[in-house]
Amino acid sequence: MTDQPVSRPRLFVATLAFGGVVVALMQTIVVPLLPLLPGLTGGSRSDVSWLVTATLVTGAVCTPLLGRAGDLYGKRRMLLLNLGFMITGSMLCAISSELPVLIAGRALQGTAIAFVPLGISIMRDELPPERVVSAIAVMSSTIGVGAAFGMPFSALVVRYADWHTMFWVCVALGVGEALLVLLVVPESPVRAGGRFDITGALGLTAILVCCLLAVSKGGTWGWTAAITLGLFAAAAVLTPVWCLHQLRTRHPLVDLRVSARPTVLFTNLAALLVGFAYYANSLSTAQLVQEPASTGYGLGASVVVSGLCLLPAGVTMVLLSPVSARLSAAKGPRWTLAVACTLLALGYVVRLFTSENLATIIAGATVVAAGTAVAYSALPALIVHAVPVTETAAANGLNVLMRSIGQSGCSAVVGAVLAGVTATHAGHTAPTLNAYLLVFVLAGAAALAALVCTLLIPGPARQPTPALVEAAA
Repeated sequence: MTDQPVSRPRLFVATLAFGGVVVALMQTIVVPLLPLLPGLTGGSRSDVSWLVTATLVTGAVCTPLLGRAGDLYGKRRMLLLNLGFMITGSMLCAISSELPVLIAGRALQGTAIAFVPLGISIMRDELPPERVVSAIAVMSSTIGVGAAFGMPFSALVVRYADWHTMFWVCVALGVGEALLVLLVVPESPVRAGGRFDITGALGLTAILVCCLLAVSKGGTWGWTAAITLGLFAAAAVLTPVWCLHQLRTRHPLVDLRVSARPTVLFTNLAALLVGFAYYANSLSTAQLVQEPASTGYGLGASVVVSGLCLLPAGVTMVLLSPVSARLSAAKGPRWTLAVACTLLALGYVVRLFTSENLATIIAGATVVAAGTAVAYSALPALIVHAVPVTETAAANGLNVLMRSIGQSGCSAVVGAVLAGVTATHAGHTAPTLNAYLLVFVLAGAAALAALVCTLLIPGPARQPTPALVEAAA
């Protein structure tokens, strides 16, 4: 923390949290549009899926790289660069219907995922200690909040306006957030020593691109196709070489010795599993309620209704972020994360037995969202207390990367299950109810595995103190 904390901490936190919501909103707005884009762009369904894949890959690659750059060259500077990429990408999508341009724009938008770990890191540098836990909880919850509100927003735009409008909204929000950052967020004086590890950055980029492309496109290309197996093999060969370089270089991109500490290691594993469990909720809910009534379980809901089903989940995440902060302050973030993983698992138990009624589907999705909100608030708090202050942005970037990998793995698994367990009703082929139930079982199992990882984290990450409890309250 700096000697002179920010003079308006509430405005400071609100500015960064708003940026997190904008970034998450931008990530999800294209999802309801995917079924319509082949007709709008002239591309195939396989080509259109790159609008999601490109965002996923660039976000995963840029999160640890910009995190390390923030530690070295200034976190506020990287926040503004991040927003600049997002605004540029949004403008490309807003002015064109050509698929290559849209993919390039979505790739630039994907870099914005790094905003959240950078925001968490600058909070640690600039806020007084008693405010850090609650601020991190608010910042972390913005990922889920923006995602939950993004789908209903985009569904409404698709229904009642030109689809380019939602990208112009992203441009406006991005410009507004950049101005707020310039006016409200000071540059952190905390810097890491050394230089940027270019070789390590190139190696990590190659590994992530190979791995994530294989995972996200394997269902389309075929899991035994030469290109899929080749990408997995390349990632497997490059990973030990990259690790050896990171251990030998004086200023590594990712400090593997710190990352191997039990607190950091098991927290990152829990983040991967929580990301899997969270994303299954979003993917399955929107599609489940739109299945036709002829399937015997579908509700035949519209795109707008499917998006609105996630709105209570977003409101729940907003309300629970301060509760999570208080729990972390009073009991420690390890205990809070254990509660969150339990909630996630219980949410999928509810979904397992109540998947044929709109009200109970929303209730189950909201319970899962509650667990996600608490988990996303606790994860960075564990990381912050386990790494040196000069590595906060890089370490949080790695934690967010693990969530992204969990989400991409979930997307591949859910896609394979729903495409593989189908039946034909009235001439329409759709996933069976058992396919959705299998998704819920897998997601619940991931939540329980995250709970096991949490219990393996050694001791409480931080002893509760009266000052922290009072500040969080």
